[in-house]
Amino acid sequence: MAEGQEIFWARLTAAEIQARATPATVVLIPVASIEQHGPHLAVGVDTVLATAVAERTARRLVAAGTPALVTPTIWSGLAEHHMAFGGTMTLDLPTFMALVGGIARSVARHGFRRIALVNGHGGNTEAIASSAIELTRTLGVPVVGLTYWLANADTFSAILESQPNVMHACEAETSMMMALAPDCVRDDRIEAAVPRKFAPPAPPGFKRSRGFDQMTDTGVIGDPRSASAAKGERLLEAAAARLAEEFARPELWS
Repeated sequence: MAEGQEIFWARLTAAEIQARATPATVVLIPVASIEQHGPHLAVGVDTVLATAVAERTARRLVAAGTPALVTPTIWSGLAEHHMAFGGTMTLDLPTFMALVGGIARSVARHGFRRIALVNGHGGNTEAIASSAIELTRTLGVPVVGLTYWLANADTFSAILESQPNVMHACEAETSMMMALAPDCVRDDRIEAAVPRKFAPPAPPGFKRSRGFDQMTDTGVIGDPRSASAAKGERLLEAAAARLAEEFARPELWS
């Protein structure tokens, strides 16, 4: 497969897609959200970032000889915890699971045998993991689910200065948006985005529902003041490199 070959499912004809349906082809399904990201970032952050990580991963795979395709991004996710700040769209759990499952099943019905759910929204994390497990069982096809920054905890921590990993509308997400879509960053509102009150989430190993308005007064968790486009580019490349490395391993799909 040539490095410059089209990777976006939606830009190919049906016949061209079917010609790519080999056992080795990895189909990446980006999953994201539309939700508030504080006063300084557009609501499409997770959708922009999940799409970009999937695209860069696919291009790395193709360049290394592994065929790959990227489906249209699932842009609506589980974001009830952001609703109080406005601007957010959310699905309920049954609808979200049905949507993810329907797209994965469609991909599998066309003959693809390696499917990856590439998640870019924290509120989707547990549901994506459960979807991957259930779909693998019901489809008889390996479906891998991941959240891109959790799969890059070590690489991201080595790049970030004020936090260990992605939080929300933070140093990491602001940096990546500066690199990808600077027109979606309100530089003059970054200072106002820093939370003045912050209630930490449940400790590791514990899970409960809590609205973001109970956790932060600005809709932000973390400090975006140390963000930069250069840092964002490093994060994006690190994420894509790790995912491409893992997706290229036959053991992941066997």
